Amino acid sequence: MVYIYKKIIQEKPYYYLRISKRIKGKIIVKDIAYLGSDVSKIEPKLKKLPVIYKKEVRKAYRDIKKYIESEHYLKKIKELKLKEDDYLEKDLLDKVEAIKEHFNKKFLKLDEKTVSEAYKNFLIDFAFNTTSLEGNTITLMEADRLLRENLTPKDKNLREVFDLQNTEKVFFEIINSIASLDNEFIVSVHDKLMENIDTRKGYRQHDIRVFKSAFEATPFVYVKADMGILLKWYRKYEDELHPLALAAIFHQKFEKIHPFSDGNGRTGRMLMIYILMKKKYPPLIIKKSRRADYLNALAKGNNVDLNNIEPKFYKELVNYIAEELDDGYWNNFMV
Repeated sequence: MVYIYKKIIQEKPYYYLRISKRIKGKIIVKDIAYLGSDVSKIEPKLKKLPVIYKKEVRKAYRDIKKYIESEHYLKKIKELKLKEDDYLEKDLLDKVEAIKEHFNKKFLKLDEKTVSEAYKNFLIDFAFNTTSLEGNTITLMEADRLLRENLTPKDKNLREVFDLQNTEKVFFEIINSIASLDNEFIVSVHDKLMENIDTRKGYRQHDIRVFKSAFEATPFVYVKADMGILLKWYRKYEDELHPLALAAIFHQKFEKIHPFSDGNGRTGRMLMIYILMKKKYPPLIIKKSRRADYLNALAKGNNVDLNNIEPKFYKELVNYIAEELDDGYWNNFMV
């Protein structure tokens, strides 16, 4: 395996091309080239490597390119010396802003077809994960075939199929939407996600028990009032909080209210994407593989009221969301 290794000496980066091989049961690591301290000049140097390493570099090219691209934008952001944020660790704040810079200055400037294809690839991964978090058993490969070729997976019920198809439809509706975040919009997003799945429309008219949760959802008679408080909260902090904190905390408070009979998680994650994209940040995926981390982080804010914004209740969630954004962005939007 070939990859770029960064060494920091007196706050200055030095880049090396490193190779890792298993020989007789042992992992042998060797630096095969010094690439300098300027990340923008690494790519030309890779082309001048000895022929012996060309095959390995070609195999690892996408990962190497991803590293160079992310490091380049991160360097630009670090030079700005951003003010620290109460909710985001400094290294994650820099990474999030580097992602935003790349998303707006490079990705969205690509031709329309390339952008559309990248969004489609992202959507399939997102749809698989967001529905899997709620128990959908369709695999990623089956989701890919369903949403690209309309091939319905065998032995899966129609509810699961509609779950993915509805997610695709709503995602492509909201990414360019200019609608206000209000009750009408939220109900519309939910109803479209639940089409052919649950006939109960609008905010719930009955009390519910959230399975395996350590909190009680809002009693149904107060759902509209609590959603009013949440939307008022959103308008108050929309330009005060970092957009990632705004989206994550809104998501937590929305899930605490649990305003719908079903589909609260899927709706909440879609609204989080909507808030981020309104603020010029890219969409992100909450992965099924980190479900426990996600639920634990959400739970931190369950015991405080809807107006509370104390970082100690939300910092873990905001940093978790930032990690998911950083982990997935460069795979999905570096094209």
